[in-house]
Amino acid sequence: MDMDMDRDITRAKLLIESLPYIKEFYGETIVIKYGGNAMIDESLKRAFALNIILLKYIGINPVVVHGGGPQIQKMLSALNIDSHFKSGYRVTDAATMDVVEMVLVGQVNKQIVNLINLNGGKAVGLSGKDGKMILAEQKELVVEYETKAPEIIDLGKVGEVTEVNTTLINSLLRDGFIPVIAPVGVDEQGATYNINADSVAGAVATAMGAKRLHLLTDVPGLLDADKNLISSMTSRDAAEAIDSGVATGGMIPKLTCCLEAVHGGVEKAHIIDGRVENCVLLELFTKNGIGTEIVG
Repeated sequence: MDMDMDRDITRAKLLIESLPYIKEFYGETIVIKYGGNAMIDESLKRAFALNIILLKYIGINPVVVHGGGPQIQKMLSALNIDSHFKSGYRVTDAATMDVVEMVLVGQVNKQIVNLINLNGGKAVGLSGKDGKMILAEQKELVVEYETKAPEIIDLGKVGEVTEVNTTLINSLLRDGFIPVIAPVGVDEQGATYNINADSVAGAVATAMGAKRLHLLTDVPGLLDADKNLISSMTSRDAAEAIDSGVATGGMIPKLTCCLEAVHGGVEKAHIIDGRVENCVLLELFTKNGIGTEIVG
């Protein structure tokens, strides 16, 4: 038997091994937050696009929500607009919000759409303003102190999701398109807000009744005290990891987002390493997966 035949037999076996997972997810919605190095490295960008296209062709409904912090910072610097951060949030005045919307909706969103379309998919770019899809309100940040009264910090045009209208997303999915959503929301008066992309992805997953939520990041997942990967945890485990300090820094809001999603009906939420090529397929179609899953 020649080497080509061996490869073909191995490929056929891999397809057969994937069948139970394809059956499980057929017709289901998977919400994927796309960010980090996976949005920067050229080979990872193309692999991500191909992963999303493959899901669509085998009958799964991927919905992409993206970030764009580095791209926003680059444009603000080019325009000599100062950035200020408080408790990890970019303070967003009117001028900054204009740049945020321009970069997220006009630049980053269209680059992702173009990438998917060039590789054989059918993607459509959206912001939360389209069809009043993502309704928002100003985020209130309260910082607690041991020795003085709590401080309420005005973050400007930083918002949090109050409601997701899924009509437009469902319409696109039915017509065979892949929605790509920029995390910009709008309130009832038409004011625009910059919203954390993880939070938008979680809110969209909950509103869509998604089977899975994937948050792509630049770490392997949640690590325990000995720096070993925690591959699976219950929502109670996740809450305890936050309370006990096992989860620190940027992992806390990601875990919180996953907890809100599983409490909202999403079957499992995953924090996965976007630096691993084909990470979306590896998480969905292999027994062990990658990263950390939170089970409702």
